[in-house]
Amino acid sequence: MSTNEKKRTLVEVTIAAPVDEVWRAVREPDQLMNWFGWDADSLAEEVDFIFTKAVACDEREHTLRFAEWEGISDGFELVERDGHTVLRVVRFGGADIDWESTYEDVNEGWMTFVQQLRLLVERHRGARRRTLYLSGGAKPGVSLPSAALEVADLRRLADGDAYDATLAIPASLTGRVWHRTKFQLGLTVDEWGDGLLVVTDKDVTDKRPHGGGALLLTTFGLEDDAFDALERRWTDWWRQRYVD
Repeated sequence: MSTNEKKRTLVEVTIAAPVDEVWRAVREPDQLMNWFGWDADSLAEEVDFIFTKAVACDEREHTLRFAEWEGISDGFELVERDGHTVLRVVRFGGADIDWESTYEDVNEGWMTFVQQLRLLVERHRGARRRTLYLSGGAKPGVSLPSAALEVADLRRLADGDAYDATLAIPASLTGRVWHRTKFQLGLTVDEWGDGLLVVTDKDVTDKRPHGGGALLLTTFGLEDDAFDALERRWTDWWRQRYVD
């Protein structure tokens, strides 16, 4: 990075683990597959390209800089603080925008992924996840996902607070608030093996005239029948209200 190159922080999260442990989680393919993205046939190829083939890595400084796109590149910076790790997602170049108030798929993706990383390192070391990802635009008259699921009020709770909610799916979930932003709500889910539900609301655009959003369900230890039933129930509910 040149001394004049613009850099700013997109996401910052503190992970309750030493920096060397978090560094391994962002470098080792087996661990990357358990927090980056979601289950898909292309995941291994994406992980290999982003984190191995198209990245500049400084092992000593614990930094990564990913491939450039549209004149912009993102990166990771890991710093140890009092036995914990502060992980920052930083951006080099591009417009100077308030990303906390402006929706962008890449930024929101990083937020979701580093929260999944925190969950893996803090609570599921060595475990294998199974995920379900649903995304699309709302049909006419359908609310954004947090309202449609009837979880929007949980944003009033603080991170770490316990919740007990009956969703519109219908489903009863318990756990704790994991993270909150303007566009995302992350909830741990006891019923999914201490998994994670991330609900993302997306603004109205020309391509999404009624708004839209996404759901990412991360589960641990569910039997095949239980996961299949979960997938059917949530997919059916989603497709009745949102379109790709």
